[in-house]
Amino acid sequence: MTGYPGGYPPPPPPQQPYPGYGGYPYQYGSPPVAPRNGLGITALVLGIVGLLSFWSVLGGVVFGVAAVIIGIVARGRVKRGEANNGGIAVAGIVLGAVAVVVSLAFIAVWAGVFREVGGTDYLDCVSRAGSDQQALDGCIDQLTDRVDGQFSTTPSR
Repeated sequence: MTGYPGGYPPPPPPQQPYPGYGGYPYQYGSPPVAPRNGLGITALVLGIVGLLSFWSVLGGVVFGVAAVIIGIVARGRVKRGEANNGGIAVAGIVLGAVAVVVSLAFIAVWAGVFREVGGTDYLDCVSRAGSDQQALDGCIDQLTDRVDGQFSTTPSR
């Protein structure tokens, strides 16, 4: 007797899921992940905002420092292969650093303007006035008149 026990024919071969391909397709690891470029873009935007707000000193320093820190973190992501915008991250770092330097240099400009309009005289007046509200109002009026005279666009009579 030939064949299988009980006289049954042999089972058919298993069905292939993709006819003509010889089996399941080969998987090469996990599916690709989109790059995480958000921090680099954020660093660039903060650097630009820092440069635009350098005149406020505090704004330029705060936005500039934030741009530098976030840009450094973004560069770390690029080095680990999690992001692909290294140039944008470096631009954010550079613009942030420039914003900090320009903002700190602008302190000298504000100090000069303060002295020019009589800010030191105002501070002396306020310290002499103490808690006398009428004297404090006089100091404010004196400073206002001096600033108006200094920056007035109309010719004085």
